[in-house]
Amino acid sequence: MNAEPTAAEPTARPLWRDRNFSTFWAGQALGQFGAQLGQLALPVLAVTMLHASEFEVGVLNAAGLAAFLAVGLPAGAWVDRWRKRRTMISADLLRMAAMATVPILWWSGSLEIWHLFLVAGIVGTATVFFDVAYQSYVPVLVASPQVREANSKLEATAQIARIGGPAAGGALLAVVSAPVLFVGEAAGYLLSAVFLARTRDSEARVPAAGRRPLPVEIREGISFVVRHPLISRIAACTGGMNFSGMLIYTLMPLLVLRSLGLGPQGMGLIMSVGAAGGLLGAVAAPRLAARIGEGTVIPVCALVSSVFLLLVPFAGVVSEPGVSLALLLISEFGFGFSILVYNIMQLTMRQRVCPPRLLGRMNASIRFAVWGVMPLAALASGYLGAHLGLVPTMLIGAAGSFLATAPVLFSPLRRMRTLPDGAPEHAAVDDGALEEKDRA
Repeated sequence: MNAEPTAAEPTARPLWRDRNFSTFWAGQALGQFGAQLGQLALPVLAVTMLHASEFEVGVLNAAGLAAFLAVGLPAGAWVDRWRKRRTMISADLLRMAAMATVPILWWSGSLEIWHLFLVAGIVGTATVFFDVAYQSYVPVLVASPQVREANSKLEATAQIARIGGPAAGGALLAVVSAPVLFVGEAAGYLLSAVFLARTRDSEARVPAAGRRPLPVEIREGISFVVRHPLISRIAACTGGMNFSGMLIYTLMPLLVLRSLGLGPQGMGLIMSVGAAGGLLGAVAAPRLAARIGEGTVIPVCALVSSVFLLLVPFAGVVSEPGVSLALLLISEFGFGFSILVYNIMQLTMRQRVCPPRLLGRMNASIRFAVWGVMPLAALASGYLGAHLGLVPTMLIGAAGSFLATAPVLFSPLRRMRTLPDGAPEHAAVDDGALEEKDRA
């Protein structure tokens, strides 16, 4: 049987003609669309149907992110030992099963807020493994010079899903209840798993004989991140911005749905406009990088995103709902644009300079640092929101985001026209994975 061309071949075909990448790309687009339905349904269900308090909203957000603290570091070492595509398939199926329980519990009349905490924790744990494998998989699937283009295409499609998903969800909520949207999210994870099963790659599992004790491998990934002069600054900036952003976005559903009374449709519109900005940022990232510099664009976009984030608390003190909505739409669009350019360029840099054998542990170490702060921020946001109020808590988050830009703003990235590039060696070819077969 004919083998699919591998990413390791000297002359790589254009990505839009690469069957493996196209299959992977399509699956992620469908999975993202389904996931966005749940992103809207979860806060709507908690706030409007289960009447969650500020602190309960904080706990709900923390439950979904706690896994990055609990298993974030060992997940990287495990993913480096496992085949990344199979890891993503397993994670998708687990997320599908967890999400499917929400409408079942609702229709049986037994759904309570603690059920959402549990579902969020399960989905968050599966997402840790999926995301670490996902970020480590692109350099396996495509040639090194195509990594930036692949990331841009994947992020652009993800943003399209984030535009359509909340908009469709907001429209559906006018005729169906929030739990129904969880069926759509479960279907998205299932489709993602199916398309991943149809993708072929050249990755071979690391032989057991070559493994070292788990703590040693974890320490190696942490050491690479801490010692790398650019990645360490990226981790510090991103971690600080994530903490500050979570202070704001944890309380956003309460601001939009309860304080401003904009309803689920308003929430869906805000999320969709933010995703539209992200789509434009994903498309513009390569051009911006070429114009102002691959390294320079990282601190610039970090600073710009903080400016737009400042508009969120301002929207909370405006007396006219229409003006508040306009401020939130501008904030989300600008933040979505700038943060997507930032993410694409810093992720591309990490993937290009990291040795393939360390990709999983490097990405897990980064995720542990930059996502591990988020459940703490969510709990802090819920506590501060209940004691200080929504707007003061959001102002604290906005101020923190400006401070978080310092590690990249005052770094060599500011004057770097071209990001450094490594010479990754792809994993050994697994001949069985290259055979043409029914990919169902």
